[in-house]
Amino acid sequence: MAITAALVKELREMTGAGMMDCKKALTECDGDMDKAVDFLREKGLAQAAKKAGRIAAEGLVGSYITDDAKTGVIVEVNCETDFVAKTDEFKDLVNGIAKHVAATKPADLETLSASELDGQTVAALVTEKIAKIGENISLRRFTCFETDGIIASYIHAGGKIVTLVEMKGGDAELAKDIAMQVAAANPAYLDRTQVPSAELQHEKEVLTEQARNEGKPEKIIEKMVEGRIEKYYKEVCLVDQPFIKGDDESVSSLLKKANAEVVRFVRYEMGEGLEKKQEDFAAEVAAQMKG
Repeated sequence: MAITAALVKELREMTGAGMMDCKKALTECDGDMDKAVDFLREKGLAQAAKKAGRIAAEGLVGSYITDDAKTGVIVEVNCETDFVAKTDEFKDLVNGIAKHVAATKPADLETLSASELDGQTVAALVTEKIAKIGENISLRRFTCFETDGIIASYIHAGGKIVTLVEMKGGDAELAKDIAMQVAAANPAYLDRTQVPSAELQHEKEVLTEQARNEGKPEKIIEKMVEGRIEKYYKEVCLVDQPFIKGDDESVSSLLKKANAEVVRFVRYEMGEGLEKKQEDFAAEVAAQMKG
């Protein structure tokens, strides 16, 4: 029997297993859907479908930089519990995917998931780990930098916060310091030119109203807002921030002395923006008693 894309899609929707696993199951079972479902269940792959609804808001951000420091990668993989995130098996999965990204440089998550790693697709590898570990695992995002300059990374709290910085000029030590700066101070933009005009205008309006509410005279409000906008830049722009290792020196000054320039940066904080699982033990006990 011919194994069509529609059959593969139907089996995938029924079981939650990966495309390639569904195709293999249908091939092995001559297109018999019921047997294919059993085949996937027996292999432990269909179990992943039941776990896919669980919230995967724990996990790890992994980092990998090639020996020549010309390619750098950070990748976030989520799981359900911090316990699993700390296991060597999960760490090896994350680090393996990070190295794979550096080697293959996929365009997006879909391309990464479909690419081959250790004889199977990345998507199939993740599905296999779901079945083995017993938790939902989600490959969430990645960033890959390539450069003629220097790339550095900083890992905080064992992979809870990871940064990647591309720099021209300077040296590896300075690049590492800047990566640490990004982790600690969490800038939103590289410099003032990157701040969206709408956001800047909104900030000015808020600061203006703030000054009015403080009872300041209109004639000095404009100057006050200008001063507070300077403070705002020091909070959100990397080059305007005070250097974390020096009390009176800005990042811009530090870079200028080293004849260096930060080209771009990225900062991942594990689980940011994800819904966290809320435990209601009283409701759980009540439900068990009713059952």
